[in-house]
Amino acid sequence: MIIIDKPYISEFLKKTLLDYQLPVLKTETAGEMLGEGSFNYVQPAEVIDNFRKAAPHPIYTPSENALHWISENLKTSGLPEKIHFFKDKVAFRKLIRDMYPGFRFREIPFSQLDKTETSELFFPMILKPSVGFFSMGVRKVNAPDQWPEVVQAIKEEIGQLKNLYPNAVLDASSFIAEEIIEGEEYAVDAYIDEEGNPVLLGMMKHIFGSDEDVSDRVYFTSGEIIQQKHDLFIDFIAKLGELTGLKNFPLHVEVRIDESGKIVPIEVNPLRFGGWCTSADLMNKAYGINPYLSFCKQHKPDWKSLSAKNPGKVYSIVILDRHSGLNGLKIKGFDFEKLLGKFENPLEFRKVDFKKYPQFGFLFTETRKENFEELENILKSDLKEFLIL
Repeated sequence: MIIIDKPYISEFLKKTLLDYQLPVLKTETAGEMLGEGSFNYVQPAEVIDNFRKAAPHPIYTPSENALHWISENLKTSGLPEKIHFFKDKVAFRKLIRDMYPGFRFREIPFSQLDKTETSELFFPMILKPSVGFFSMGVRKVNAPDQWPEVVQAIKEEIGQLKNLYPNAVLDASSFIAEEIIEGEEYAVDAYIDEEGNPVLLGMMKHIFGSDEDVSDRVYFTSGEIIQQKHDLFIDFIAKLGELTGLKNFPLHVEVRIDESGKIVPIEVNPLRFGGWCTSADLMNKAYGINPYLSFCKQHKPDWKSLSAKNPGKVYSIVILDRHSGLNGLKIKGFDFEKLLGKFENPLEFRKVDFKKYPQFGFLFTETRKENFEELENILKSDLKEFLIL
């Protein structure tokens, strides 16, 4: 079953729901977002009754806003507990503590951030909301003397994001300070099937503009990346599944891989793939697969053949975040045409109401590897060249 909720659903996912008649939870929000069409709606009472009588059915949602409905209505299914283990970053660190002995982390209430003595902490660190989304409220703190400035910046940002997402998605009442995880960063979409086996549905490399950058600006995929890392991620997701007893469960996993090849997870997002229908849609553009359908029908992509497609090209998501450095500017608009002119083959552009959400939009691109510079340029841009003030 699919649970549709705000803020976004892509045309690709809409078409998938309609063409394959995948069951959709009938809610007022789903009706508003899907619009007209003969969608296969299922009444909430029927869903609740089915979960009471039988083992949990596969559930997917493109939006973490839907997690609240699950926690309120499917309490006896075991899903709320599994969601909590992954969504709450402190609970997740405790869950995997035996896998990563010695990993340092600490929970700090938001109200205590500016009262916390730096002598009690460790540096460098990453500071972020215990329950978060994208890179909202995330900061790197290299030394004790940066703490007051970072805390003030977080307070300002959280104040602007207040009421943007429900607490199940972004809850800034508590923060986690954790040690820096070194290595290359990757984001993986996968599911654990009804027998407990991991299935990979997509993989992206997350690159940064500098050592201080913690943004979500550029993710890209290529056949080469999947060929190199497929087995490593399958083994890791299998271990997660064994630890939590997951079945029929989709995941969006973010990790770093150190020089020795060891995976250290950053976070695991439950019951979804990349937010705002990004990563799953990118896999369709790059490899022609449909991750939504693959999960619902329990299909396993043939990555050996798929990863050989489109050699010499990378496929990317560019997230045009409204960086905190732009908050003082009176922004009237964003020059999307100028932006598109910076890329050799834009595949799709999604505009976002930047006055409501902290992004200007999402760009999907195809890039020849020899022209990778176009991705590096946008990665390092402060986006001011595209603003209409």
